[in-house]
Amino acid sequence: MPLPRTLVALSAALALAACDSQPALDTAPLYGAAIGGPFALTGGDGKVHRWADYDGKWRIVYFGYTYCPDICPTDVQRFSQGLTQFEKAEPELGAQVQPIFITIDPARDTPDVVAEFVSNFHPRLVGLTGTPEQIEAVAKTFGVFFSRGREGEGGAYDMNHSNVVYLFAPDGSPVAILPASEGADAIAAELARWVR
Repeated sequence: MPLPRTLVALSAALALAACDSQPALDTAPLYGAAIGGPFALTGGDGKVHRWADYDGKWRIVYFGYTYCPDICPTDVQRFSQGLTQFEKAEPELGAQVQPIFITIDPARDTPDVVAEFVSNFHPRLVGLTGTPEQIEAVAKTFGVFFSRGREGEGGAYDMNHSNVVYLFAPDGSPVAILPASEGADAIAAELARWVR
């Protein structure tokens, strides 16, 4: 006995839904969170970069500092490698992802220093700095905590900060936290889950 036409259509729709492993953005972990927003910071190229310059692109955003002895370079390396893996698997989608590094140590991280730092990781990674007031404001907008640590010998110091790798949608809305602590494979898998 042939199946009713509506049942056939429903079965086909369910089959297509099962093939699509990408969840809707309104189910994203950070959907609706008040994270991110306009800024105007100085890039390693000496030019002003605005949040709106990246409209239409998926954005990976990380706050850290170039003199960080371990955590920052490790996190940046992992999300850069994860993005590279994703680009190899999905070249067109990968090209739509813009990685961004924002310093929380503008006193030492000049445009030249930031440019040199980001050049070690991903060819499209943008490094941004600014005045202390600009950095404080943008960190607050992105829900990032930071403070200057104790001063050591010769005036050296560390920075205390939250190390979160954010993923933002092309409209600038927050989507998810990329699992840098789990390595490049996990980053690539999370990008594949959301970027479409």
